[in-house]
This record gives sequence, structure tokens and C-alpha cells, in this order.
Amino acid sequence: MKKFILIVIATVFAASLAACNTASPADDVIRIHIRANSNSAEDQAVKTEVVKEVTDYLTPVLAECDSKAEAIEAIKSNLREIERTADNKLAECGKTYASTAKAVREEFPARQYGGYVFDRGEYDALIIELGSGEGDNWWCVAFPPLCFVPSGDGENFRYKSKIVEIIEKFFKEER
Repeated sequence: MKKFILIVIATVFAASLAACNTASPADDVIRIHIRANSNSAEDQAVKTEVVKEVTDYLTPVLAECDSKAEAIEAIKSNLREIERTADNKLAECGKTYASTAKAVREEFPARQYGGYVFDRGEYDALIIELGSGEGDNWWCVAFPPLCFVPSGDGENFRYKSKIVEIIEKFFKEER
């Protein structure tokens, strides 16, 4: 049974990776951009706190989606809750500005992280602006659910996947 579960998890993981390496990832993915209020160290730190809250909220919502269309609909139907989640964290961090969340199709520059290339082009995206939204952004792929998160030094990124986290948790519990 455990081998079967691992095979299923590995298959889903491989399919998610393959989706990011297609000839036109813009057709297959939904991006998330969380834009900080400013580039001050404080606003960037608050953005990181909001990222954690929003991704924790969205992960189970998007995990239920079997297609990009379902994921877009799930995002659109949860925009107010996404804003509420971000706003609660902003208030907890002592900020008086609020967030604005929208589901749009937007032009993005080319990006390459960890061997994955996201060509310049129009992508469907969840955009969350914190306050003025004029600071640097954090980005992730909402569908398929793959994320790139800061490695700690602010410049480099490491690959993060909920599927990998599930596998790691599974093996920890075995010990």
C-alpha cells in the first residue's frame, strides 16, 4: 500500500514538473504575485509574512482543482477571503494599509528559477498588492501547485512543493 501511495505521489509530482517545462507555460499555469508596499526592509519582511498566510490559505483550495479553469474559478470565488487573510496579517504586523487581490491576465517578463523557464508573455495570475504595491514582488505558480520561495538570502530561490512536503512528512512518521 505504501509503495502505491508513493507511486501516486511521484506521478503527480512528475506531472506538475512537466507542466512547467512545456513549450508555452503561459497556457498551462496560473501565477501568483504578491507585491510589497515598498522596498523598505520592513515592508519586504511584512510581504514575507503575508506570503506564508496566503499560501497556507490557498494550498488546500487549489489542491482540489483538477484543471486550470477550476483553479481560476477557485481563485476568483475566494478573492475576498484572500484579501481578508492578507489584511489580517498586515494588521497583525501593525500596518494600516490594506491589500487588493485580483485575478487578471497580465504581461510578465521572462523568469528563470531553479532550471524552470517562464517565458515573457501574458499569464493568468492572482495579483495581491499590499498597500501601494510598489515594492518588489514574490511569485509562485498557483496551478499546477509549484512554488519558488526565498532561500533566506533574499536573492536565491529554492523549489518548494506541497507534494514534496507530504512525502517528507510521510517518511518522518514512519520512523
